[in-house]
Amino acid sequence: MQPPIKIGTRASALARAQSGMMQRAIAAAAGVPPDQVETLCPLVLITTTGDRIQDRRLIEAGGKALFTKEIEEALLDGRIDVAVHSMKDVPADMPSGLAIAAIPEREDPRDAFISKRFGGLADLPSGARLGTASLRRQAQSLRARPDLQVEMLRGNVDTRLRRLEDGDFDAILLAAAGLNRLGRGEVIRSCIDATENPPAPGQGALALQTREADAGAAFLRALHHAPTAICVAAERGALTALEASCRTAVGAHARLDGRVVRLTVEALSADGTRHWRCERHLGLAPGGEEAQAFELGLASGREVREQAGDGLVVA
Repeated sequence: MQPPIKIGTRASALARAQSGMMQRAIAAAAGVPPDQVETLCPLVLITTTGDRIQDRRLIEAGGKALFTKEIEEALLDGRIDVAVHSMKDVPADMPSGLAIAAIPEREDPRDAFISKRFGGLADLPSGARLGTASLRRQAQSLRARPDLQVEMLRGNVDTRLRRLEDGDFDAILLAAAGLNRLGRGEVIRSCIDATENPPAPGQGALALQTREADAGAAFLRALHHAPTAICVAAERGALTALEASCRTAVGAHARLDGRVVRLTVEALSADGTRHWRCERHLGLAPGGEEAQAFELGLASGREVREQAGDGLVVA
């Protein structure tokens, strides 16, 4: 008899949609009969500190680890066996004893522009109100449009869309991947080019995290998507070099062109007036592709860090 594989996830609608996809994929890979999925691959909902904080940016409360800490604690003490994270929420440093065991195929990594009246950032009138909780999106938007009023917008996807509908904002920015996974892709008016404005490292990708001893399970290997993992490794290399968190406006986007990884990394001051950027590419040798991509990211991130100096960190 297959022992239960307990799957831990945040309790938001988006997290449940993502973890539900992974629950079905894990069950299929583990050979669980469809009528036993809920019993043998149960979802365990965990409310994180990041979910409870809705009145301020995460920069003011401790950073993105607030979305993973309680779930990682559940892994370490055995209450769950696999955690499903949005990769962009996973900090560069991981607790001892845990590992990213699989990275499934990525969704759209781009940021989505959503508005009732306007088609894109360039169409907004001077002084328009743009909503986002991301310091990176704020900085990139102000770099392109310093005349905009960028205001904090926290809450789940439905809450943010409702505030747009109620007229609190002229437009908002969200991750395209989350909207697509929720079946809400129809609200997207346009997507922002990921090379011109790199998204958060790992955006659009999911991470399946386990205890190190369980990371080699066959069902996890079956869900790992090598091209996605290579690109994410490059982006997280940059994340590591920049020590980026919700305290810094940093974007990284990698593309795989055959055997060549092309990586764009940028950092910005919070108001968008200062901007540092690096574009590199690497032809991958056979074997150890993820490690090679990670080193590319490290080198790119270090270059941006040298350019930025003390300008990188938001006080």
